[in-house]
Amino acid sequence: MNLITTTRQYCNSLTEYSRRKTIEVKIGDVPLGGNNPIRIQSMTTVDTMDTKGSVEQVLRMVASGCEYVRITAPSLKEAQNLEVIKKELRARGCNVPLIADIHFTPNAAELAARIVEKVRINPGNYADKKRFETIEYTDDAYDAELERIRQKFTPLVKICKEYGTAMRIGTNHGSLSDRIMSRYGDTPLGMVESALEFLRICQDLDYHSIVLSMKASNPQVMVQAYRLLVHKLDEERFRPYPLHLGVTEAGDGEDGRIKSSVGIGTLLEDGLGDTVRVSLTEEPEVEAPVAKIMVDRYESRKSHKVIKPIEASPINPFAYTRRAVREVANLGGAHHVPRVIADLSKIEITDYKDLRSIGHFYLPEPDKWRMNDQGADYVYTGNKPIPFMLPNGLKEIRDYQTWQLTDDVNKLPLFRKAQYLTESSKHPEINFVKFSIDEVDDSFLQRLQRDLTSVAVIETDNAHAMPEFRRIFFELVEKGIDMPVLIFRQYPVTDEDTLRIHAATDIGGLYIDGFGDGIILGMKNELPKEDALRWSDICNKTAFGILQATRNRMSKTEYISCPSCGRTLFDLQETTAMIRKRTDHLKGVKIGIMGCIVNGPGEMADADYGYVGSGPGRITLYRNKDVVKKNVPSKQAVDELIGLIKEDGNWIDPELIEKF
Repeated sequence: MNLITTTRQYCNSLTEYSRRKTIEVKIGDVPLGGNNPIRIQSMTTVDTMDTKGSVEQVLRMVASGCEYVRITAPSLKEAQNLEVIKKELRARGCNVPLIADIHFTPNAAELAARIVEKVRINPGNYADKKRFETIEYTDDAYDAELERIRQKFTPLVKICKEYGTAMRIGTNHGSLSDRIMSRYGDTPLGMVESALEFLRICQDLDYHSIVLSMKASNPQVMVQAYRLLVHKLDEERFRPYPLHLGVTEAGDGEDGRIKSSVGIGTLLEDGLGDTVRVSLTEEPEVEAPVAKIMVDRYESRKSHKVIKPIEASPINPFAYTRRAVREVANLGGAHHVPRVIADLSKIEITDYKDLRSIGHFYLPEPDKWRMNDQGADYVYTGNKPIPFMLPNGLKEIRDYQTWQLTDDVNKLPLFRKAQYLTESSKHPEINFVKFSIDEVDDSFLQRLQRDLTSVAVIETDNAHAMPEFRRIFFELVEKGIDMPVLIFRQYPVTDEDTLRIHAATDIGGLYIDGFGDGIILGMKNELPKEDALRWSDICNKTAFGILQATRNRMSKTEYISCPSCGRTLFDLQETTAMIRKRTDHLKGVKIGIMGCIVNGPGEMADADYGYVGSGPGRITLYRNKDVVKKNVPSKQAVDELIGLIKEDGNWIDPELIEKF
């Protein structure tokens, strides 16, 4: 097993799958961490005071695969009703451990800790009120604040210790306290320190039944925070506490699945994580099957093909820096976004309409092409060339043998290593060279480096795909090779969720670290043409979704929407669908949709606009973190939201956009 240099260590190995060994935490009859499997959990959305509704929903969640169920307890009355819910569940033969979710209310936490198997507290609001104030602290004043927190938090720790109750100290990126923000800023370090302040109190009181989390709606921030947390735990000689993984406010549909997989999957690849919660704006029983697809990949991962060890990481894993790359045509360089290359190599493209699946649409009456916001930048056709002229700007990549048969400069060659080294015929501007890690050697890399027209296309059949790709990138960085690199991955067609989740994990983790200048995502299977075109559409949208989730290329409106819980003040699924219907043409605009103030301005820190429940039938609207309109009647709140977007000049009339 190889270790990263101690200054940047956060996992056992960057090349060998090795799950981080943690202490075991007992949560009812379902222990977490240690040698136990990665657990799956979710959270109820029914009002906690609705005992029957809560019980029925918990039973559905358990049937879907949940091993823990979290229930919000925003006040004493909800905390007390947890006892009624638990009693009814046990009477119906359901022994799933229950977790009380606490924000702002220490007295509710102290009561819940006597009833359920675990409590979750948020260090950003357990002992602090957030007013978005910047405060200058002297060291003495800061120490006094820490002592105040100790006095407020200690009673809960003692109760948990007495009753054998576990605790999650769960930092959220968007709800860091003003105190933490003033000293550490809106950073992964601030997130980590927020949790460590509470953890140090637990350690002083000899309480260790603890789980930690670092959740954010931005997968990049989330990954950096978890990595830094593990590093700090080791550095300060804390026990190796289990980790709860989750991307908060991931949204719904394909976007929610891709965004969650980028964040959670990147960490699972490095052996981090002991329980997973996927936060979708859908019914909670939908979340567990999605999480299970993520987790099941690692049951047999130890048998993966061996990858040459990495002795030292050449990048900082706690901060984002895009790999410096030379420019080749519209690939690489400092200003080009990563490109999406549609893999059509298993489809006989015979008609203009076949390209609709990759975002290019032929309009016969004006005899012209249109492209939507997710139109592929290139097409790879292998040895099945397209027989008609492509839209202006869309170029075709062909396997070398097929490319040789044309003199069209808009047709580009894809070489295998042996062909590239032996064939003299090359394109004057751009030559794609496909290879795997087994084909990498110094002379080959130097040859590519000298050829200013070369673009690498890297592939792997290793089950441990992301680390093998990363190994190639690390070698390029170490040797100063600056050619653009496309990531090529084909998957067997099974179901849509599996493809999106696996691709977002394998490829998204690389873009989190600044690696990659394009994605070629396709199918391994030979399918009937209509099925193949449908899957090419899924692959194309998944590639764009990965780039958006990793903040490398914004191609559509982004919705940061919470998954709903018992605190929610309106129907989140219906409202999200309504807002999406009226705004999904606003490319690059980020809209936060939050059910209550707990998941309000802080949690949607990444959003341009916010729609937050502030009371029954009432909405508060935000511009970034600033309140713009309070207590707007929900019936007119969407219109008011659109009015804000128009005021800022970010609105486009949908009638002016051709829909395809």
